[in-house]
Amino acid sequence: MQKILIIGAGPAGLTAAYELLKSNRNREVTILESTDRIGGISCTIDHNGNRIDIGGHRFFSKSDRVMDWWMEKMPVQGKPSSDDKLLGRKKSLNPDGPDPETVDRTFLIRDRFSRIFYLRKFFDYPISLKLETLLNLGFSRTFKAGVGYLSAQIFNKREQESLEDFMINHFGRPLYEMFFEDYTRKVWGKHPSEISADWGAQRIKTLSLSSVLTSAVKKMFSAKDRNDLRQKQSETSLIEQFLYPKLGPGQMWECIADDIRKMGGKILLNQKVVNVELQNGRVQSVTAESFAKKTLFACDVCISTMPVRDLVAAFSGTRIPTEIRKISDELPYRDFMTVGLLVNKLVIPNKTQIKTCNDIIPDTWLYIQERDVKLCRLQVFNNWSPYMVKDPDLVWIGLEYMCSDQDEIWKMDDEKFIAIAVDELSKIGVIEPSDVLDSCRIRIEKAYPAYFGGYTHFDTVRGYLDQITNLFCIGRNGQHRYNNQDHSMLTAFEAVKCINEGCSDKNAIWEVNTENDYHEHKAEAADEGK
Repeated sequence: MQKILIIGAGPAGLTAAYELLKSNRNREVTILESTDRIGGISCTIDHNGNRIDIGGHRFFSKSDRVMDWWMEKMPVQGKPSSDDKLLGRKKSLNPDGPDPETVDRTFLIRDRFSRIFYLRKFFDYPISLKLETLLNLGFSRTFKAGVGYLSAQIFNKREQESLEDFMINHFGRPLYEMFFEDYTRKVWGKHPSEISADWGAQRIKTLSLSSVLTSAVKKMFSAKDRNDLRQKQSETSLIEQFLYPKLGPGQMWECIADDIRKMGGKILLNQKVVNVELQNGRVQSVTAESFAKKTLFACDVCISTMPVRDLVAAFSGTRIPTEIRKISDELPYRDFMTVGLLVNKLVIPNKTQIKTCNDIIPDTWLYIQERDVKLCRLQVFNNWSPYMVKDPDLVWIGLEYMCSDQDEIWKMDDEKFIAIAVDELSKIGVIEPSDVLDSCRIRIEKAYPAYFGGYTHFDTVRGYLDQITNLFCIGRNGQHRYNNQDHSMLTAFEAVKCINEGCSDKNAIWEVNTENDYHEHKAEAADEGK
């Protein structure tokens, strides 16, 4: 029996385990998860009956395989959700789908709506050139933005050595300075000129002001097809609908974990990998520590989603080149904190035409571009799913902060930091502190692999990892790449394909999300049946 060890129970690791067990049951598949949670950064955390989505996860992909996989595991709603009924919203529902009022394992259909909060005003995300935007910016800023954009497109294309270059090429310098420069520094702790342009290619891709305008014109002159959840013709950032599990993104991965266990797989929580034994170019075993007890797991194949820096640090048994150790030790990460606040109401008014429960703002999240607060983004969980909130008459929000584990705010005790978060949200006019009923704070280490420091030489580390014949690095941290969960799943599909076919060429795994369109191979349909 083939022993396969998977490090990490996030989307990549769980997808790999499920596909391995489905394609060949003569396998012993074990997942080692360092935390007590399923789903990695796609987990959902319950605090006193109110559920927190870590980071905000829209279930949308341009990969048909991913979309089909999701909907096979969790059917799309067949009847209106509680907020759909209350607001009289009509959607093209799955006629054979479940009723979310009575069935939990259900995808809701959600409308995409998120904005930028800047100058204490709302702007579309991505930025649009409609009248409201022009009025909010004022004539002077608008004129400079227009001239800057045209200049960048016609006269002054820059060599894209940095993220700053990438953004100026796409949006022009004035818009870059207004909406990207300070926010990027807030999120990553570095100026965009110090961050690789790869980040832009990874996350922004072909999105630009021209693509936003083109999309707007198409919508004006074409009928809106509310049945098209796949939205193939839309930029990912411009989609109008997405799927969302009734009880948050972690529900999907908790369901997959249950399916894996039923198929014979093992998922061991609180197992931190502390040693990876290498011999003759292969992983021989992995040692994990749980509550001071160490356990050795022998393996024929190892799939890793753990941070590359930690993986290389755990290598033993074979002398690791000094250069590889040095580069991996310098790979940077950003840590993440979210503060959950249960409040009576939001004081910031809903001035849109969109009806919402409690008449709150309709955004799933807001990008907070204000320079006088550290807050990066605000989630309104009521708008993601009404079932995320225990009492629908209250408002449940998440305040997101990016930092380093060496920063003062990371080291603060919960009470002190929550007080700062409440003060910041009050300062920009979103809540009154007296309306706060309950709160919590959650820390996530190494949530975002960063594109500076040792990343410059990451290909050297990748080349070394690829030489370890039975090691497959997948997922966001496994590849030190800022992937979405669908990209992480696609790396898992490719890794399983390699393992099933006995292939030693791992290029297809690394090629996921390196093009403008997601890699979809013609052979995928055949692979499904293996």
